[in-house]
Amino acid sequence: MLLSAAVAVTVADQPAPPTSASDRDAFLAGSGKDCPGCDLREAKLKRRDLSGADLTGTDLSGAVLHRAKLANARLDHAKLQDANLNKADLKRASLTGADLTGALLYGADLSGAQLEGAVMTQVHMAHSRLTRAVLRGADLSLSTMTDAEMTGSNLSHASLKQSNLSGANLSRCDFSAAVLDGAGFVRARLKDAKLRGVSAKQADFYEANLSGSDLTNADFRGSRLQQADLDGAVTDGIKTKGAVLVDGTIGQ
Repeated sequence: MLLSAAVAVTVADQPAPPTSASDRDAFLAGSGKDCPGCDLREAKLKRRDLSGADLTGTDLSGAVLHRAKLANARLDHAKLQDANLNKADLKRASLTGADLTGALLYGADLSGAQLEGAVMTQVHMAHSRLTRAVLRGADLSLSTMTDAEMTGSNLSHASLKQSNLSGANLSRCDFSAAVLDGAGFVRARLKDAKLRGVSAKQADFYEANLSGSDLTNADFRGSRLQQADLDGAVTDGIKTKGAVLVDGTIGQ
């Protein structure tokens, strides 16, 4: 069952109280990095060094953070809808429960980032880097993650419905109990990935590398697995009715 952001977030992670207008002005003037709870909608913060900043609960919707440095920053419960984070450095940043709906993250580096329970629907993050990121229970539906580097990330209980991950490196990722219905994994690398109990109905795994992966009890009904590499994969209990199998036959 897909976990909600409310389940994934603890009481200790609740948004910080709003700060004063003077704190906001000081932040925008560049005299400080911290501005928890601030209203920074559509703020121009391109290339700003905010490494380690406390922006908990801050409203950054529509903000321009292109190439901003946000490594180790705290953005838990922040509002980042439609924000421009293209090529931003978000390594090890904490974005638990953050809302990134429609955000731009092309080429962004989120290696080691905490995104548990985050809302990331319709996010554009092609060529982004999310190695060893935690996305447990996150909603990544309708997002574009083509050619992303996501080795070793935790996407268990996440939703990736109708998302495009074609060409992405998803080796050793944990997708346990995730919802992948209608998603595209064309030529994606899923070597040694955990897909136990996933719902992947009507998904496209054409020429995907699933060698060594754990597909126990996975639901691939109606999906395309044609020319996929399943060498050494664990396939106990999988459902493939109506699926186009590796050899082009239709599953019964």
